[in-house]
Amino acid sequence: MAYFISDDCTACGSCIDECPVEAISEGDIYKIDPSLCTDCGACADVCPVEAISPA
Repeated sequence: MAYFISDDCTACGSCIDECPVEAISEGDIYKIDPSLCTDCGACADVCPVEAISPA
């Protein structure tokens, strides 16, 4: 099960460097590619606004 970034995302960039498989793409709200996400949770651990959760 992949992680999901909600509309609460502030596009701060904290998560993008944490993803070991580069599944996160930048934008007004960052997005996680579910086909690449390995469900490691590294992104959720560093999100300052808790916008990332299991889908």
